[in-house]
Amino acid sequence: MSQVFRPIPRRVLDAGAGPRSSSRLHPVFAGWTVVRLDINAAVKPDIIGTITDLKAQIPNGSFDAVWSSHNIEHLHTFEVPAALAEFKRILKPDGFAFITCPDLEQIGKLIAGGDVERTVYQSPAGPINVLDMLFGHSASIARGNTYMAHNTGFTVARLGAALQAAGFSESWVAAGSAIDLWATALMPKTDKRQLQAMLAKTDQRFLASA
Repeated sequence: MSQVFRPIPRRVLDAGAGPRSSSRLHPVFAGWTVVRLDINAAVKPDIIGTITDLKAQIPNGSFDAVWSSHNIEHLHTFEVPAALAEFKRILKPDGFAFITCPDLEQIGKLIAGGDVERTVYQSPAGPINVLDMLFGHSASIARGNTYMAHNTGFTVARLGAALQAAGFSESWVAAGSAIDLWATALMPKTDKRQLQAMLAKTDQRFLASA
């Protein structure tokens, strides 16, 4: 009797997942097994921990991808190299990481406009103004969630240099149409053509510099 082949679901680590939300995950990960990581136990993640050191919780080469959405800006500057090194460590040799975070250059242009308290966009956490983008969501911090504070920032050049220093074989970093950076970090055996084809169907922002 022949066996039915069942592919092993690919795994993605949602780094800094926050409260459980199906809309938070990037659409390229539809059908993947998602493992939620957060430093805040109150959001009930699968793994409680900091992205700067996951050695006790996650073995080397455990994930096919890492998804980091508005997470790395909460680190202090000196913590960034350790966090990106951890992303690389836990990825399989053909894995990849998607990272999105605020773009300091675009925020700077808004600051130059003068109205730093004007609502720029609506988020699940509430209205976001320029000060929120620069320093963290003020309303959340006021409610006691100090994890929402921003402690560092990135431009295209700075994030690209940080990913290179972390040892990724290649990275694509671009500014989005709003106020965000979009970065793809590749491992040595990542199938670039396959990844580009996946992204062409879901999110051109990660392909802008490919």
